[in-house]
Amino acid sequence: MAVYSIKDLEKLSGIKAHTLRVWEQRYDIIKPKRTKTNIRYYLDDDLKFILNIALLNKNGIKISKIAEMSREEIAEKVAAISEINFEYGTQLDALTISMIEMDEYKFDRIISTNIQQLGFERTMLEIIYPFLDKLSVLWLTGSINPVQENFMSYLIRQKIVVAIDNETLVSGKDVKRFLIYLPEGEKQELSMLFMHYLLKSRGNHVAYIGQDITLADLKDACTIYQPDFIFTMITETFSREPLQQYVDRLAENFKDCRILLSGYQVVAQKVERSENIEILKSLDQTMSFLETLQASGEKIKARH
Repeated sequence: MAVYSIKDLEKLSGIKAHTLRVWEQRYDIIKPKRTKTNIRYYLDDDLKFILNIALLNKNGIKISKIAEMSREEIAEKVAAISEINFEYGTQLDALTISMIEMDEYKFDRIISTNIQQLGFERTMLEIIYPFLDKLSVLWLTGSINPVQENFMSYLIRQKIVVAIDNETLVSGKDVKRFLIYLPEGEKQELSMLFMHYLLKSRGNHVAYIGQDITLADLKDACTIYQPDFIFTMITETFSREPLQQYVDRLAENFKDCRILLSGYQVVAQKVERSENIEILKSLDQTMSFLETLQASGEKIKARH
């Protein structure tokens, strides 16, 4: 069973610790446990309750009114607001609650509703990516545990895989071919899967060959697939060799391909690029590159 400090509750709910103390004293809305040295601490049920209260309060319901509700009424009200309020903060709060509770039904209802209203791509960019950023902060500060993070990551992964599968495969000699992979030690599969979706949804052929791919594996795949582009992300610190050396080997071994590199380490280490290397420094820059590529492809089709 996890134990949370009042600072953890502040990070997770967005409600200041001072405000939480006022709520405790004035409305008796939650009763913290105390250590032998009189330090407040909270358990999982307390956290879930505070998250629900915070969501209602941020959506205009006064704390005095919330204090009069039963826990069942609070849960019902939260579910209703999550389905009709598409404001950024409300959706992030609702996803946080579903993660803390490990509630797949609640997660699916939130994401499916957003996909229906916004489309899959906007849901990823405006809801899921900001949530993952929040998740990384909570993980670093110890406010969530690996089980909760893995639970949520798996559910997001399922949504992306379904979206990829729903995109139509295109054919034709002018269709660009992308080979995408993660090198040894990289774990950013959600980002790579989303890249797969972005490429496929824009009319490209995509072969994703997985994680922990060596250069020998990559050579075999390129021999078979004959890609126009190779895309990878490097966010973790390279331990096998200097990053610049790895990039130079990529450029040398795959001269017939245009190699696209992204990820924190590529930017932070100021990697020098060869003629066939292009560095995409951010998601926005990646999206711009894809739009330019798509526009050029449409011009070629129009000429034919």
